Amino acid sequence: MAVSSDSVPLQEHFLCRYFHRAFQSLSHLPPTFRLVWQSAPGWTLASILLLLIQGLLPLATVYLTRPLVNTVLSAVRSGRDWRPIVLPAALMGAALLFTEFLRGAIRWVRTAQADLVQDHISSLIQQKSAAVDLAFYESPDFYNHLHRARDEAGHRPVALLETTGSLLQNAITLLAMVWVLAGFGLWLPAALVAGTIPAFALVLRYAVKQHQFRLRATPAERRAWYYDWLLTTGESAAEVRLFALGDHFQSAFQALRAFLRKERLDLARGQSLAEAGAAACAFAIAATAYVWMIGRAIRGAISIGDLALFHQAFQQGLRLMQVCLENVGQLYQNSLFLGNLFEFLGLEPRVVSPSHPVAMIPTPGKEIRFDGVTFRYPDTRALALQDFHLTIGAGRLVAIVGPNGAGKSTLLKLLCRFYDPEAGRITIDGTDLRNFPLDELRRRITVLFQQPVHYNTSVHENIALGDLTQTPSEAEVRSAAISAGADLFIRGLPEGYRNLLGHWFEKGAELSVGEWQRIALARAFVREAPILVLD
Repeated sequence: MAVSSDSVPLQEHFLCRYFHRAFQSLSHLPPTFRLVWQSAPGWTLASILLLLIQGLLPLATVYLTRPLVNTVLSAVRSGRDWRPIVLPAALMGAALLFTEFLRGAIRWVRTAQADLVQDHISSLIQQKSAAVDLAFYESPDFYNHLHRARDEAGHRPVALLETTGSLLQNAITLLAMVWVLAGFGLWLPAALVAGTIPAFALVLRYAVKQHQFRLRATPAERRAWYYDWLLTTGESAAEVRLFALGDHFQSAFQALRAFLRKERLDLARGQSLAEAGAAACAFAIAATAYVWMIGRAIRGAISIGDLALFHQAFQQGLRLMQVCLENVGQLYQNSLFLGNLFEFLGLEPRVVSPSHPVAMIPTPGKEIRFDGVTFRYPDTRALALQDFHLTIGAGRLVAIVGPNGAGKSTLLKLLCRFYDPEAGRITIDGTDLRNFPLDELRRRITVLFQQPVHYNTSVHENIALGDLTQTPSEAEVRSAAISAGADLFIRGLPEGYRNLLGHWFEKGAELSVGEWQRIALARAFVREAPILVLD
């Protein structure tokens, strides 16, 4: 069979490419470990110490094997004195018992550590989601980033932490086994390493494939989730029943799940076949080592206790090499996926406060002006507003009327600085909105949105959410409800202003669309801002 002269360079290129990707992905490890340390420094330190101890314990177990076996053989041959067995047997039992105790302690520490890490990262994602521009929420790419970040944040950092701990522990034990094997022949540790090179290349290759599949699959996974949401949420339940949409959405959901399942199975099949070939290579090397050691025992070069020690060390070495490879693969894969989290956390808003803001006066004294404003929504070609001019004098009540899509809600979004105009400017008393501190500007505006949020909390909290900076009193909340025409039906609820709203939680009361709007209007009124917008 002819072999191409380019085969070796191609193989080297293949390995170099995956090693390069591996080192690139490992750049996510330092920030991940910083997150872990910030989340639970005490538990992390305890975990490291316990893993170090657990990693050294197998060495004691292996070394106790030789005196235990030799004393047992001596007692069997002599048939008289069994007392020398007691000490090595007791030490072996103590080592095994302590190993089990450590395993339980590490499980307890990791549970506490994992909860703190998950909560900390979830908090970071929530903070970033609340800080990014409204424009991000109109981009499918943003939702793909959010989906992957939220999906991975729940388990990837903790999995990476556990994998790193396991790798540290197993690497310590493996080095101890290598030291033991080196006493029988320096080629034995080298044989262990040589047998794992094909498996290591496969680990890196399929970690990359898994990550690439995840990136490709995100849109399909999100769409499948959307169909599942349509079939299970109360918001769409009426239309799904009236228009008999259940079978249609179920078919779409199943088609997407079948596509994702096939992709995963194809990937798993290729990985399984490749791993079988790598295992055969490792088995051939292990068999060679055993034949060599048994031959030495037959010739009397080593004792039966030495052979037992070799068997223990080599078996543990093989197992630990396999586990370490799995750890490296998981570490690499987790670091690739954590790139999604850090990409999301790296998103920066464009609508921000100026570096040298102008203080706002408590109440505008002159006017709000839209001066030649042109604006289009992100990733769209059509202009929502073009060279738009409007002046609203202080103390005036102005109604802006127009057909759907004319840009009425867009004016609200620009006034609140959810977006900045493409051209022109918006001013309050002659000062461009972009010169004001962003939080201060928004505190001066209160809005009844076109589709207000139905908060599944108490009536009081629903209204008080309009101005948490002032913590409205019960009298202020009720005054806002009276102004919004909501007080009458609120007092008709079983617990009045303390009654839960919505059906998400027990004893919640569902309101009509109009009643929900009046609750939202009361929320707008409770803020008592100088600029009131009713969309």
